[in-house]
Amino acid sequence: MNEFDLLTKYIPLLRRERLGEWVIDKENDGTAEHPIQMPFVNYSETVRRFIEDVYTFAEQHQEMELTRYSEILKENGIEGGTNDMENVDISNVNAQCVLALIMGVLRAERFCEGVILDVFTNGTIVKWLERLERLE
Repeated sequence: MNEFDLLTKYIPLLRRERLGEWVIDKENDGTAEHPIQMPFVNYSETVRRFIEDVYTFAEQHQEMELTRYSEILKENGIEGGTNDMENVDISNVNAQCVLALIMGVLRAERFCEGVILDVFTNGTIVKWLERLERLE
């Protein structure tokens, strides 16, 4: 088993599966009796398992220092928001940097719902996982 198998095993699943969808409350009118629920993303089981496995990987590989993901990104010249992260040329980055990009996106979701859905549906996560696969 290779070092990144816990994560790279998702590549074929993420290519063919529906990954999530926005849930928008169209039933309530915003009154006190019927408050409108904030829109949210309902992620697929595969995406939820992937997220859990990223945290498991980080826990099992303390040497990668993924709790320092933002510093790792800065050290690699990657600053700014998720749009910048999505457009990074990853052809020369190491595994730690790829993993920091993934962690950065997962953490960004706490502040901006739907970030994860974007990087999954536009193929960015698969591209990052394929880079990890090449680094093995």
